[in-house]
Amino acid sequence: MRSSEPPLAQAALRGLCPRCGAKTLFAGIATFAPMCRACRLDFSAFNVGDGPAAFLTLVVGGLVTGLAIALELTAEPAWWVHVLVWPPVAAAAVLASLRWSKAALLVLEHRHRAGEHRTDRP
Repeated sequence: MRSSEPPLAQAALRGLCPRCGAKTLFAGIATFAPMCRACRLDFSAFNVGDGPAAFLTLVVGGLVTGLAIALELTAEPAWWVHVLVWPPVAAAAVLASLRWSKAALLVLEHRHRAGEHRTDRP
């Protein structure tokens, strides 16, 4: 990590450019800007894809399932309470953490110079 590069957690949580540390990573809520306005790093060259959303769905799904089981074993609410409570909780948790997980993956791709797999063989 170069001296101007921000730490991973700080860059992900604050939406900082992984090269210069300027707050230019996002153009929208969870949409990357095309490039850094400060150092001109091309963010479109990184392929974050659906990895963060899939990972968050699995993690949040496990946590929500554990919480639902704990609630059921302790309070034994009616089934419709689970139907009303857990889908919005799961959706909110995934959407709330999507921005920083996408940023973290982009920062890691930049730091490790990750890219599409290519082979020189025909």
